[in-house]
Amino acid sequence: MLVGANTLVAQDEFNYVETKVPPYSLPDPFVTQKGEIVTNPQAWEFVRRPEIIGLFENHVYGQVPKDFDAINFHLAHEDKAAMDGKAHLKEVDITVTRNGNNVSIRLILFLPTARTTPSPVFLLINHRDHENMDPTRQVKMDFWPAEKLIERGYAAAVFHVEDVSDDNKDTFKEDILKKLYPEQLQLADGMRALGSWAWGAMRVMDYFERDPDIDATKAGVVGHSRGGKASLWTGAQDPRRAITVSNDSGCGGAAISRRKFGETVERINTNFPYWFTDNFKTYNDNEDALPVDQHLLISSIAPRAVYVASAVEDEWADPKGEFLSLKLGTRVLRDIYNLPVDLPAQLPEINQPSHFPYVGHHIRAGKHNLTAYDWEQFMDFADLLYAH
Repeated sequence: MLVGANTLVAQDEFNYVETKVPPYSLPDPFVTQKGEIVTNPQAWEFVRRPEIIGLFENHVYGQVPKDFDAINFHLAHEDKAAMDGKAHLKEVDITVTRNGNNVSIRLILFLPTARTTPSPVFLLINHRDHENMDPTRQVKMDFWPAEKLIERGYAAAVFHVEDVSDDNKDTFKEDILKKLYPEQLQLADGMRALGSWAWGAMRVMDYFERDPDIDATKAGVVGHSRGGKASLWTGAQDPRRAITVSNDSGCGGAAISRRKFGETVERINTNFPYWFTDNFKTYNDNEDALPVDQHLLISSIAPRAVYVASAVEDEWADPKGEFLSLKLGTRVLRDIYNLPVDLPAQLPEINQPSHFPYVGHHIRAGKHNLTAYDWEQFMDFADLLYAH
């Protein structure tokens, strides 16, 4: 399948011109490595999807180890009348033990007190300042508008990535990688920071399944930028997620790598060598050799729901490449599962969301950020999915 410009133009350091996107051929979601055509859910779920995830583990994100000796949940703080009585706050320490060592993740969770049934929940993977997730709500940021989620009947959950792996090339090893999974650091396809963040989101899901106030069948995971890359990898790895949301995730997230538009594989591996597995560096300025591209990551989330959001001024993240990836990746939902997916042929207009029961997209005005507008679209989409 060829998608792209008709002529190959040598790139400058970074390309922001659509006519300079090189021609490229993308791996087909429906064709296995043995060349067999996938036409039904059984072949997708037991052959092609595991194959795709394995390729991403080996070449891009690294392994995500599932083994540990124990997991414990401790309610560290509680306020049943938070947000002027509108919310029930729980601060939970999730402690995971392996080989005599342990690491704790602090989960901040607000539940809507108006609900009489278990709450659907959105979990944010937070890589920004802690003030974005202030449990006292003395500081309120649109990056995590917990009050708006509560008003709409959703539980608002968040954890900080530094509890599992610092977003820092010098200290990213200090948490789960050294304490719980040191063997991963010796492997060319071993887990690194983004995989660690996905691992953390999976441990939070373990907690959701045990909290009677949460409807774990209606759990969404949200990430922005590098957090959006981790969110997509979480959705691929964890079939318990009802919704996976990527916001401005760009290269190594939702955007097609072979387009070489904005941030490239070489640049991301140079600036952030600790995010991806060592094998990914093989594809610096060599994207065509990748056995996968990001549309396959989106496809691997099927049959669960996926949402990709972009910002028109965020050219570094390649909004068009994110949309094309979503359009190509969600063909699995349409062609294998016969779900209603009819994304526009071209990148939609600004602030004109496309929402279907299992696929959502919008491109908003503005720059690289996670905003209240974005969250409103995510909740609108969830309302549609859960009513379907």
